[in-house]
Amino acid sequence: MPDPPLALPADDRTLSPRTGYTRAHWEAAADGLLTAALRYATPGHALIDLPGPPSRSGVRSDGLEGFARTFLLAAFRTAGASGKDPHGFLERYTAGLTRGTRTPGRDDAESWPEIGHHGIQGQPMVESASVALALRLTAPWTWDTLPTADQDRVEHWLRGALRHTPAPNNWYLFPLTVAGFLEAVGRGDAETQRAIERGLVLLNGWYQGQGWYSDGDGRSFDHYNGWALHFYPLLHAHLAKDRTLLGQLGPRLREFLEGFAMLFDANGAPIHHGRSLTYRFAAGTAVALGALTGETPLAPGATRRILSGVLRHFLDRGAPGADGILSLGWYGPHAATLQNYSGPGSPYWASKGFLALLLPPGHPVWTATEERAPVEGPDRTLALPAPGLLIQTTGADGLTRLHNHGSYKLDSREPERAPGNPLYARLAYSTRTGPTGAANVPDNHIALQARGTRSARLRINPLAAGPDWLASWHRPVFPDGGPVLPSARIESFTLTRGRLEVRVHRTVGVPPGTTIHHTGWAVALSPELAAEAEQTPETQLNGAEVTSQLLGLHGWPAQRTVRAPQGTAYGPWALVPELTGTVGESDSGTVFVALASLTGEPDPAPLAGQATAEANGLAVTIRWADGARTVIDFGTHDGPSVTEEPS
Repeated sequence: MPDPPLALPADDRTLSPRTGYTRAHWEAAADGLLTAALRYATPGHALIDLPGPPSRSGVRSDGLEGFARTFLLAAFRTAGASGKDPHGFLERYTAGLTRGTRTPGRDDAESWPEIGHHGIQGQPMVESASVALALRLTAPWTWDTLPTADQDRVEHWLRGALRHTPAPNNWYLFPLTVAGFLEAVGRGDAETQRAIERGLVLLNGWYQGQGWYSDGDGRSFDHYNGWALHFYPLLHAHLAKDRTLLGQLGPRLREFLEGFAMLFDANGAPIHHGRSLTYRFAAGTAVALGALTGETPLAPGATRRILSGVLRHFLDRGAPGADGILSLGWYGPHAATLQNYSGPGSPYWASKGFLALLLPPGHPVWTATEERAPVEGPDRTLALPAPGLLIQTTGADGLTRLHNHGSYKLDSREPERAPGNPLYARLAYSTRTGPTGAANVPDNHIALQARGTRSARLRINPLAAGPDWLASWHRPVFPDGGPVLPSARIESFTLTRGRLEVRVHRTVGVPPGTTIHHTGWAVALSPELAAEAEQTPETQLNGAEVTSQLLGLHGWPAQRTVRAPQGTAYGPWALVPELTGTVGESDSGTVFVALASLTGEPDPAPLAGQATAEANGLAVTIRWADGARTVIDFGTHDGPSVTEEPS
């Protein structure tokens, strides 16, 4: 791995035997990131114009984004040090704040864009939350030093967030955060109170249970739960010392962390699922928030293990780059990781991952010896029926997989259009593989083929759940020019056992003779290794860190390996195992059964011999190598039922 560009202390393997990182490493990382970013500040420090392609919002908005998101990092760094600021960060941000709000909207070198409605003028609303939160945390050293006239101008700019329409999702928490700051500095009124109440009412409506919120209307579950939907309202409650709100929101975070803490690899990687993954170590925000508020099931040493693991994971792998700047991507630049709202300053929402610096140096999170992360314990499977997610971890390799039977990126008003979003539409995600790009063969996918096109999986509907399995259904949707099958549906089922995954699919209302494909885990390889891997007799792909296996147990007579030359976030070239079958004549549907595995263990045993499958109508019997049996019956009214028979 390349040496990280930040000047960090030597590892401390006594206090932190697993990561080597201590609070001193976090402070040094924050200082290095800020120093590098501030090289790109305008002369008045109001904008930070980081290098890279502009977002759809334009260069001026991107400059505000660079300012606001790094200001939040400076706030965590200095507030957590009781205002000590040896590098003079806050002085520069305070100057920029004053200059940027002097004449908002003016086309000059320093003025901030005004806050508008969601759309092309809406991005400043997002950034207003970072500005407001940073000011709330650093008020004695920033806000309180401003003349009243400057405070008035800053307030006027911030109130634009209260007077314009957010996007119908986590954006409503940005005006809440702005309003919370204004109330904290004695500038609250009916307008600020309305913004807070509105955000909390919507938040409660999005709550789905088990600690998970949908990001707006629909079933969008991803990292926004941690770095937005829990973060803004609960941190507001904590700073305001609102015991009633803490009592409502805190237990939700604690329950969320019971499962979410499993989604970090032993190597520190977060789960690669959902949008805005370029925020990288912001994935640990909710873990830090739990420690800050006391609403966590994790011991202090385990909390730091997760947080330092995710920070070190990215610092050791080229993020930031040699210039100290966080690129638009995952490790390095990676276009498929991005969304069209991503600009050069976007990656600095990673600043939220430094929330733990608000914990004082004597807090147990910083002083306790590191403990192992949840993924480093025994093999576990955790079903989360509320969001429709199934978490599978294996202690031998420290790998986490997330099976998706309920999360998608559509609200109730949006039509289903192929090809869908690779960051949501896949059957499974992991901490060591990324989805293939939309222009390549999709990994972990089930698709019909007709008229030369393949169907997409878009709106995912949960069916049923058990302690180690989940099931869902979707309507196969074809790109323009493909068929429309209004009565068709594909039911999908995942059951885990150790590293193994039983994947069962049932087609309903699909014309007999239709070709159907199922793919497994994509493995990033070099082109040289790819040629060798394609010759493997069984569908087994050996990558640098993982091995992907896929075996048809019933209904899959053909298998092959498919190239994905656009690669994934983990490498520039990937291969995907694929099974192919044909839909049968039965009116009640056709059942297909496969066995899959993704493992970091060296030389894993072949899947052949691990399990067999027999289908009797809509009932599937899995016979395991140890003599146990699992019966999966798709003939029940409310989705599949599962019966386990021990050996």
